[in-house]
Amino acid sequence: MHFNQLERREFITLLGGAAVTWPLAGHAQQPAMPVVGFLSSRSPRESASVVASFRQGLKEAGYLEGRNVHIAFRWAEGQFDQLSALAAELVEIQVAVILAAGGTVTGLAAKAATSTIPIVCIGSDPDRVGLVASLSRPGGNVTGISPLSWPLSAKRLGLLRELVPTAAAVAVLINPKSPAAESELREIQAAAHATGQRIHILHASSESDIDAAFATVAQQQMGRAENRYERLPDLAADLVAQR
Repeated sequence: MHFNQLERREFITLLGGAAVTWPLAGHAQQPAMPVVGFLSSRSPRESASVVASFRQGLKEAGYLEGRNVHIAFRWAEGQFDQLSALAAELVEIQVAVILAAGGTVTGLAAKAATSTIPIVCIGSDPDRVGLVASLSRPGGNVTGISPLSWPLSAKRLGLLRELVPTAAAVAVLINPKSPAAESELREIQAAAHATGQRIHILHASSESDIDAAFATVAQQQMGRAENRYERLPDLAADLVAQR
């Protein structure tokens, strides 16, 4: 679902109308070119395919990095508390637009940093967490797409129950720092209660937390079933991780 969809020509106008002087090593001054801010909660390695697609999209719109557009990357690398400072850096260098990649929390950090620079993001439950006023009338400077994934949490749990009917318990991995975490957790708990499914909630806010959570799942053998799907619960523990 698109909220306040930014038309392609409007995006191109944003870039074409921006005049930002960008100093580069070895040059005293470069000709003015628009700067796109790329803010991510993840690392460059994790986001390689996303960045490649982003560059391809810019190319199709007539923009080549280093020739007529510059991309200012800022990576939090799983440290969500760094997003606010990174967003402020992009605002300070006066980027033309900010792409907030990596979930709702990234979009909120960008929105907190500026009320004037356009922000494009993908965020679950954008109206409930305060990214936009509503999906039909978002207002403000935030545009993008909402996957509306949180209502699917109950369906995921139901599907897993069908695949592994003998599972005694299911592990749910969730990022407690995600603005959408509370909504997701309520949906899952309600679904589990309705079906009588026992769940274990595991929290993870960084890559190391995720490793520890999966180690806990393996140690406790959650959802172990005596059939050919025996190992599926361990592999499917990451039902609703929001990063």
